[in-house]
Amino acid sequence: MEQRAGGKGEHLTGQLLVAMPHMEDPRFQRSVVYLCSHSPEGAMGLIVNKPLKEVSFAEVAKQLDIVPEVELPVHFGGPVETGRGFVLHSTDAVEAASLVIDERFALTATVDILKAIARGEGPGRRILALGYAGWAPGQLDAEIQANGWLVAPADYELVFDLPDARKWDAALARLGIDPRLLSTHMGRA
Repeated sequence: MEQRAGGKGEHLTGQLLVAMPHMEDPRFQRSVVYLCSHSPEGAMGLIVNKPLKEVSFAEVAKQLDIVPEVELPVHFGGPVETGRGFVLHSTDAVEAASLVIDERFALTATVDILKAIARGEGPGRRILALGYAGWAPGQLDAEIQANGWLVAPADYELVFDLPDARKWDAALARLGIDPRLLSTHMGRA
């Protein structure tokens, strides 16, 4: 039986985090993060717009003795557990081990989903990521309060269909924000 995300206190689960222009950490500059889980225990998400140029799906599959029939970009999901793979995907194919986030998005981290994808099967929409972004209890809330992130509703087409290079600008545009008008310096009123 698949697990379900959401519940009391998980108010940002299923939302997008959009890095502010002044984000200093190069791993998160101009990043769009799909937030898979957010609760009092912390938060976990995947960066959905940073493909890894130096890693291919064929290389990942070879390490698992899988011969892929399709090619799939591999993304930098975040700086935590970078050797571990995660698939953010549509809910048309979920496994018992899948975390169903809402009616549109699920997260699976099994070899079985990689085998299905390699055969050209599995979920219709997917992003394969190595690593994830993680926050300790209260850390993400503090970063949002400090103007490090904007929060946007998750947009299925933005996450799965737009070219990676356009996702950050598109996420800001969907909030009605022109990135050229955002200050790169933080201030206090």
